[in-house]
Amino acid sequence: MKTALITGVTGQDGSFLAEFLLEKGYDVHGTIRRSSVDFRERIAHLEGHSNFHLHYADLGDSMSVIQVLNKVRPDEIYNLAAQSHVQVSFDSPEFTADVDAVGVLRILEGVRQCGLADTCRIYQASTSELYGKVEEVPQNENTPFHPYSPYAVAKQYGFWIVKEYREAYGMYCCSGILFNHESERRGETFVTRKITLAAARIAQGKQDKLFLGNLSSLRDWGYARDYVECMWLILQHDTPEDFVIATGEQHSVREFATLAFHNVGIELEWSGEGLDEKGIDKATGKVLVEVSPDFYRPTDVVNLWGDPTKARAELGWNPQKTSFEQLVKIMTDADMAKVAVERASENVRTNLAEFLEKGIVK
Repeated sequence: MKTALITGVTGQDGSFLAEFLLEKGYDVHGTIRRSSVDFRERIAHLEGHSNFHLHYADLGDSMSVIQVLNKVRPDEIYNLAAQSHVQVSFDSPEFTADVDAVGVLRILEGVRQCGLADTCRIYQASTSELYGKVEEVPQNENTPFHPYSPYAVAKQYGFWIVKEYREAYGMYCCSGILFNHESERRGETFVTRKITLAAARIAQGKQDKLFLGNLSSLRDWGYARDYVECMWLILQHDTPEDFVIATGEQHSVREFATLAFHNVGIELEWSGEGLDEKGIDKATGKVLVEVSPDFYRPTDVVNLWGDPTKARAELGWNPQKTSFEQLVKIMTDADMAKVAVERASENVRTNLAEFLEKGIVK
């Protein structure tokens, strides 16, 4: 039985990867940070599994990292922990740098100090944001980097320190350059989940309007559940190499929103340009989507498009397992169900309050 350690196991990718590795027969260990608020809903169904274990550690604390490494002695490490929100990185650049850049170094050096350099394989979750102010399309493993946010700059350090430890110490460590990957488990502040949740709420009368940033931004969106398989395949490769993980297709924020609203029974038509552009319900003429300057970034990446040729050829990975249309449907269906449950809960609370007020129940 192989032993895997996943940092960031409570996140979207971490939860899918934990499920995937457990199905493969791994003994899976994950790290979590101490918090007064419990954010384990994505892995709650795994707790109690005989081969799933949690440990407290923080990428900002090298001693906690080393303690877990010594205890677990993993065969594989998947470093998925990060401050992963691009906009937040502008507000918290120092924290982003400490976790997303130096945090990678803490893991690599911890593996060396614990005597695991020759036995442990390390996967680093890198990002398409490295390409930033894009110099060529589509982007592959040889495309020059031009990071365009504090998040991307921190991740570039993480990418290069992995490469340095691989070449300097002969360690099996590599990076997967992940393009945008979404799912029903995506955080609600990320634009795709913000769109599908708003579409569901608007369709069920719980929200009036959705505000977005640049509708023309182009992204290569894939399904996170498919991408964790590629992470695993990268560590099964004979030699440690870096791979682009992408679908090879590109869509705009506008396209994503149009499809999400279509899936909940609302057909949008678009009017205006730039900050004046609006998404209008064809059936009612009501404006449902507007553009807000509050959601524009100081520097914005507008044209990400990955080339997964290497991963397809060398790893046998299928980047088209889940189509763009299927991805958006998975997300909107999940959010329609989520909003329906919320509405039902609100109705129960309202009825109970009325019964208490009237003295029907005590």
